[in-house]
Amino acid sequence: MPFTLATWNINSVRLREGLVARLLAEEAPDILCLQECKSPVDKIPVEAFRALGYTHMIARGQKGYNGVAILSKLPMTDAGDRDFADLGHARHVAGRLENGVTIHNFYVPAGGDIPDREANVKFGQKLDYLGGMRDWFHGDRPEKAILVGDLNIAPREDDVWSHKQLLKVVSHTPEEVEALGATQDAGGWVDVTRANIPQGQLYSWWSYRAPDWDAADKGRRLDHIWATGDIANAGHSSRILRAARGWDQPSDHAPVFASFDL
Repeated sequence: MPFTLATWNINSVRLREGLVARLLAEEAPDILCLQECKSPVDKIPVEAFRALGYTHMIARGQKGYNGVAILSKLPMTDAGDRDFADLGHARHVAGRLENGVTIHNFYVPAGGDIPDREANVKFGQKLDYLGGMRDWFHGDRPEKAILVGDLNIAPREDDVWSHKQLLKVVSHTPEEVEALGATQDAGGWVDVTRANIPQGQLYSWWSYRAPDWDAADKGRRLDHIWATGDIANAGHSSRILRAARGWDQPSDHAPVFASFDL
């Protein structure tokens, strides 16, 4: 069952309902995973998405913060969620396709501005969240699974506009990169995006603070698509829809795509 999947931190699904609809209409992925929906589940504008063929939705939400949702044309059953680090946040949800593939949608905490657990509780929460993911994958090693989402870490030197200048900036510090790597290793996850696009600068996020984000191009690759080793070779055609960052009233993230022949 071949399918195309996309992941996108939408930064309010209700505010950007039109952008989600545009992506679904123009790009037509079979599955779209959204993060930072900032909405209770019952307030997500599902009718507009159903009208475009996305008749299945699995979501976890809360008012004004966090929130994750999976929209799908393909039949999908709810495979649960986890509250890593006991934060009480809607940051994870999983769905299972009829072919047995489980899709995990994550929104890892951003971690605040100071990369110090003692000085910044949010940074500690981020590391604890990643540690919880790592321990889960160690204890229950995933198979036939895809993990996507805003993981809020750009791990490689070419995943940021300046490795040297961002080494002490949250999202690219060695401590975070190490924690993400341990999480990835624990589950035997393969970075599908980089398996398909192994070389070159690659970004999925550009700050709102940049007056001309496109020209400045000070981006980071914070959004990821991983797959377990047993199905990773089925992933192909990875891309980032950079143009979406320039749409009217955009999210600061661009959608990331991959196709799977499973």
